[in-house]
Amino acid sequence: MIELSDLPKLNATLNSISFVLLVSGFICVRRGFITAHKRLMLSAFCVSVFFLASYLTYRFLGEEKRFTGQGWIRPIYFFILITHVVLAATVPVLASWTLVRGLQGKINKHRKLARWTLPIWIYVSFTGVLVYLLLFRLYGPSG
Repeated sequence: MIELSDLPKLNATLNSISFVLLVSGFICVRRGFITAHKRLMLSAFCVSVFFLASYLTYRFLGEEKRFTGQGWIRPIYFFILITHVVLAATVPVLASWTLVRGLQGKINKHRKLARWTLPIWIYVSFTGVLVYLLLFRLYGPSG
């Protein structure tokens, strides 16, 4: 049984999986493996939906954690956190639009949108893991 306290680790794991799927999907499309690209990107989307449900559950039911790091790491953490949060708010809309355009076969529109969506989504997935490591592992939680 998953406990509420397990959700941050689960969320970091889901972000890691999403990151790998996104990068793999990008590599596949660049090499012309369109079917593999579709499967990987659909998988990344599904993992991200599961992440969002898990994240929101923890956000509403879990306890708030404060960053305890001091010195040079503090502004770095908050820069990562702020850019992560702002860009993360765009991912559900951008990813949905990009996915729909691709599935509709509107490849030119899909490509134009994917040029924005992919780097943002990759950044959000990667920095989500960084935030977890900094907040829960390297500098420990505080209530």
